[in-house]
Amino acid sequence: MTKRILVIDDEDGVREIVKICLEATTNWEILTACSGPEGIEIALSEHPDAILLDVMMPSMDGPTTFKQLQTIAATCDIPTIFLTAKAQRSEQQRFRDLGVAGIITKPFLPETLAIDICKTLNWNDKTYMNANQDFCT
Repeated sequence: MTKRILVIDDEDGVREIVKICLEATTNWEILTACSGPEGIEIALSEHPDAILLDVMMPSMDGPTTFKQLQTIAATCDIPTIFLTAKAQRSEQQRFRDLGVAGIITKPFLPETLAIDICKTLNWNDKTYMNANQDFCT
């Protein structure tokens, strides 16, 4: 069964890079949203297997979006990974304390993003990776 990942980021370039590199290295379906409210709407209708959520977004930031997702029965079980440029340990600890599945810092390495997601979510099944990829071992 194909995994579906929802990428919520206000920057067009980041969404596109994540989508391209994940599609190039996996057979995952990549959904995208440019804001917290749009991401919540897509999460409700599509129920992805995981969410990559930007921390810094206008109007509704990542932590606020995550908290809202946690209050909705249909989305509270979706593992969420924060994408953030904030590399300070104290900030990362604050994000972990919210209950996110993990944190991937920007800039990330496009060629290892799928590996980072797999490791964070403990996805060990290789069946969803593209042929000739040796990820998620």
